[in-house]
Amino acid sequence: MHQPPVFDVTEQDFTEKVLEVSRNRPVMVDFWADWCPPCRVLTPVLEKVARGIQGEVLLAKVEVDDNMRLAGRYQLRGFPTVILFVGGGEVGRFSGARTEQQVRIFLSDHLPGTSAAAVVP
Repeated sequence: MHQPPVFDVTEQDFTEKVLEVSRNRPVMVDFWADWCPPCRVLTPVLEKVARGIQGEVLLAKVEVDDNMRLAGRYQLRGFPTVILFVGGGEVGRFSGARTEQQVRIFLSDHLPGTSAAAVVP
């Protein structure tokens, strides 16, 4: 089954769509809320990066108001928070809005050798 580069996730399918998938391909998880202005700035940046690297790194989006137990499980203190999962576990995270170049640098720091490491002009 082909996995789209950007998809929504809930508490019910988080293990299957994020933890299990991350055993084969890195998954960035965007924990966001509709009421959060920095979230509305960051989400399109993450989507652009994920689509631009053609599925090398997937983007899962979790709306925190509907999935508070996930936010608690990962001890999130603010939104947006992005967690990168590889091999079924967390390998890095950041909070707050970032530019496209900052997201690419975050990925290249944690995933050297992927096209995510390409420098943004």
